[in-house]
Amino acid sequence: MALLQYEFIRNAVYAAFLASISCGIIGSYVIVKRISTISGGIAHAAFGGLGLGYFLGVNPVWGIIPFGLASALSIGYLSRKSRMSEDTLIGIVWACGMALGVLFIGLTPGYIPDLFSYLFGNILTVPAGDLLLMILLDIIIITFTLLFFKEFLALCYDEEYARVTGVPVMTLYLLLLCMVALTVVMLIRIVGIILVIALLTIPASIARNFTSKLKYLMILSIVICFLLSLFGIWLSYLLDIPSGAAIILLSSLVLSLTLLIKKINFFVSTRMIRHK
Repeated sequence: MALLQYEFIRNAVYAAFLASISCGIIGSYVIVKRISTISGGIAHAAFGGLGLGYFLGVNPVWGIIPFGLASALSIGYLSRKSRMSEDTLIGIVWACGMALGVLFIGLTPGYIPDLFSYLFGNILTVPAGDLLLMILLDIIIITFTLLFFKEFLALCYDEEYARVTGVPVMTLYLLLLCMVALTVVMLIRIVGIILVIALLTIPASIARNFTSKLKYLMILSIVICFLLSLFGIWLSYLLDIPSGAAIILLSSLVLSLTLLIKKINFFVSTRMIRHK
């Protein structure tokens, strides 16, 4: 609690809470729909927008948003309409986005001071302006989730049934990927482009060990993501280590322990049944 006297720590806590909301909601969809690979492609392709932002001399986040949305729409549309395999398309978009980012950064004159924080995250340096943007993105994601919750539920669990019942599957799928792109924008400040896919999937994976109902999965994922982020911030401050890495390693440890406990419980239950 003593750490909260520092403004940068308070901003980090606010950022962790705001990012946890979108991460818990969209991460649940990513896990249930099994589109983590697509999410990783979107995250890394957004590097092109990062480079564009530096090249134009604006906040890199304003470059990441259009690049992320364009990558999401490209992967989503071409994966359904093209004869190319989804993995191939993801690889192409991923590589092109990264290459464009490297190109723009190379063309940008002078030294780029905070590039490392966008690649690997540093939640302790989130400015107040980015918090306002995160609030706006959270409102957008929550609004679309509430408006189309049943349709997204059908899309994630039984796409064929959703199509037969008249749900606009293609439109909703593209919308879901755009929401993934917006979540990526929020998480980049916390864990960076390189590690964003881990934070998007790990809290939801932990939560799925306790519930399979989508609504509760989202709520539990939000809580888990926020707690992991808080402890990650505390560890990074205490041990003087990068915050993004601390959050991801802690999350991975908790996931491993959860899976281990679940396996032990299953083994014990099986032995008790056999004994009876």
